Amino acid sequence: MLCSSSRLFHRNLAVSAISSSFQLSKRFSCNPKHTLFGSSKVPSFSSSFITIRANFPRPIWSSLRSEHTMASQSKTGSIHDFTVKDAKGNDVDLSIYKGKVLLIVNVASQCGLTNSNYTELAQVYEKYKTQGLEILAFPCNQFGAQEPGTNEEIVEFACTRFKAEYPIFDKVDVNGDKAAPVYKFLKSSKGGLFGDSIKWNFSKFLIDKDGNVVDRYAPTTSPLSIEKDIKKLLGVA
Repeated sequence: MLCSSSRLFHRNLAVSAISSSFQLSKRFSCNPKHTLFGSSKVPSFSSSFITIRANFPRPIWSSLRSEHTMASQSKTGSIHDFTVKDAKGNDVDLSIYKGKVLLIVNVASQCGLTNSNYTELAQVYEKYKTQGLEILAFPCNQFGAQEPGTNEEIVEFACTRFKAEYPIFDKVDVNGDKAAPVYKFLKSSKGGLFGDSIKWNFSKFLIDKDGNVVDRYAPTTSPLSIEKDIKKLLGVA
């Protein structure tokens, strides 16, 4: 009702404006044929209303929609475009994971979240590794210096204590100027609640089979709690 009333008000306003202009032009013109519109005939309501309406500012929602479309179109590329180092320093082209669902995690060995996350990551991987899931673990020492060991020590810790069978890569920075390019991409694709920066150990990114970043999870979000999202991307019941 409010929208209909608003349209009726603007329509009546337009008609009144046209009518008043026409009457004034007749009153002050020496020749009654020389009106504001150039003739004694008033233009049709529809064409005048369209002209007047076109001069009103565009609705705010229209501008927002355009900006959203531009932002969506500006994001290009995928996780498959990147090359990273494994724990031994060898290059790994992430395009080898095309067709796989990926869970990417920055890990640490001496964090209060270490036991629960490593335990559940192993459980999730064991359950879905044959159905197309890969977990990519990137050690990082930027949060409380809780990953001080060498790559060899980190891999031994994860594999011996938590039976980690998924790949553990070279230690990287995830924030700052020296952040690994793959993490710059992840953060720009999916910002966090309080900005793009990784907040702590065991932040998680979920990637679909085409290499698109689908979701981002806080360090305190347990791997088992996002199982339903993993299953959806894998296409399993």
